Amino acid sequence: MNVFTDIEVEYIRSQRLGRLATAQPGGLLQVSPVGFRYNPAIETIDIGGHGMDVSKKFRNVEANSQAAFVIDDVASTDPWHPRFVEIRGWGEAIEHPIDSGYGERPGIPAAIIRIHPLRILTLGLDPAAPGMRITARDVMGDDPHHN
Repeated sequence: MNVFTDIEVEYIRSQRLGRLATAQPGGLLQVSPVGFRYNPAIETIDIGGHGMDVSKKFRNVEANSQAAFVIDDVASTDPWHPRFVEIRGWGEAIEHPIDSGYGERPGIPAAIIRIHPLRILTLGLDPAAPGMRITARDVMGDDPHHN
């Protein structure tokens, strides 16, 4: 079973920025705008960037793997047509990934946060399903860190 549908992959690949939500040690949530890549080999979202390995979000994921990620935009304002993919799941803080694409070019650090989807919600991606209806589905097993 594929984690993401073809329509979702097309949309994810068309976007450059998303928002990552992580939980701080005291439970307060942190949301950060981030750059990302879709990793088709393992069907995850890999989030990287300058200073990732020393960032608060990286430390949050190391301490508590709960994470959510949203990619959204407005395709049209007339008629109003917002779109999004929300990925709820668990994250890994990886200092030296071997399969992400980060760290392969000079000046781009290798450390990433890898988001493993457990539940995917979408709105406005499928032209055959117009309207403002959110679709949701579970896609994988449990978070191995919180069984």
